[in-house]
This record gives sequence, C-alpha cells and structure tokens, in this order.
Amino acid sequence: MKPLHLKRGRDLTLEDRMELVRRLPFGSSLTDRIVADLAANSNVVDALRRRFVYRAGEPADCLYAIVRGRIKLSRIEPEDGREAVIDILPEGSLCGESALYSSEGQRENSAIAYENSRLLRIPVRDFKRGMAEDDALHDYTFRLIGQRLERAESRLADFALNAIPARLDRLLADFSRRYGVAEPEGVLIDIPLPHREIASIVGSTRESVTVRLNAMRREGTIEFVNRRILIKRPATLESAVRIA
Repeated sequence: MKPLHLKRGRDLTLEDRMELVRRLPFGSSLTDRIVADLAANSNVVDALRRRFVYRAGEPADCLYAIVRGRIKLSRIEPEDGREAVIDILPEGSLCGESALYSSEGQRENSAIAYENSRLLRIPVRDFKRGMAEDDALHDYTFRLIGQRLERAESRLADFALNAIPARLDRLLADFSRRYGVAEPEGVLIDIPLPHREIASIVGSTRESVTVRLNAMRREGTIEFVNRRILIKRPATLESAVRIA
C-alpha cells in the first residue's frame, strides 16, 4: 500500500482522508464520528508552488487545512498587481477561516501555495457542525482566530510606530520562533525567504531590505544559507526586538 504522501489527491480513500484529519493539530481529540463526517465531506487539493488556492472575491464557503507544505496569505491590488503578504502559514495550519464569520460571504485575501502543498478542503457548514458538537474544536478555532487578530493588530502597531530596521528585526524574531531549527551556529529559519517577500511583509522595498540584511550579515547577526536565513545571535535579535 502506498504511503499517503505518495498518493495523488484524487486517489485518497475515505479512510485516507480520516487519517489526514487525525494528523491535524485539532484532529487527535475529535471523536471518530466527527472525524468521519469531516473526512466524508472534504476533498484533497494538491496545489503547485505559486498556484492560487483561492482568490479574493471568490465565495468564502470552506476552510483549508494544510496537510503538507506552506501557504502564503496575500492582499493583491487588482489595478496594478501589487502584493502585500499577510502571513506564511506552516503545515498543520487552517486557512480560509474567515468563511466562519464573513458577512459578505466572499474572500478578502488570496491564498497561494508557497511551495508544493496538499490541503484538505472542508465545507464551512460541516466544520461549523463539528464545532457545535465538539468543545475542543470550538475552542481551538476561536483561539486560532484570536491569535491571528492579535498578530494583525501587532503588525499594524509595528507599521505605525517602527522604522524598517525594527520591523525587519521583529519579522526575523517571529519567523525564528515559528520556523526555527536549532543549528550549531544558531537558529535557521527553515523557509526560503526571497528579499521581495520580506519587503512585502514589512512594508518596504526589496532594495531597502537587501541593504539592511547585508548590514546584519556584516555585523555577524545573520548569515544566508541556501536561500534561508541563519540567526547567528538569537539573543541579540530578541533583545533588539524587546527594546524597539
């Protein structure tokens, strides 16, 4: 029997989808009946790197659980295509949760595969039914929404109060906590971070970000490793973030 990650999405059985649900952060505490209900009404989506999972303006009628890969959330200006990156979500995350509370019933943001990814598409009505029947799923979802609201408010304050260097420090500190892998030389942010993506997140230009990162490299705070950033002095970075 093929391992799940080697099967094509359309070839996954109900039992396979149930296993995917159980592997999610909230899945282990669900009853077999709720797991079966979510799996039976869901379908698997395989998204190639840089392909849209959903676009702004589309119906907000489902949530997506990231089974494998990472998903970028963005706001894209329709007139000129300028992009503001909201976040990059890791494996195990939910995205599209605005379907639970959207008054307009439409997506406000777009979701794009940051790398080849696999997602479980769960209709909002079925997810809401699971929330109503399972307190743990209900609490998990509202805690998730609260955390993302707090992160958004923090970024707004960061944009209003801090200059580019401080914003960049905060982003690197945040990503080192979320994506960091301990290495002998420091903490490796284990996700490719092109300078244009960083610039979009912190509200700057690619050129300004490049200048600042190169300065941090010369200072010995960071190093570039295979399109990833190694934080060589995590304590120094965290201290700078606390002072800012």
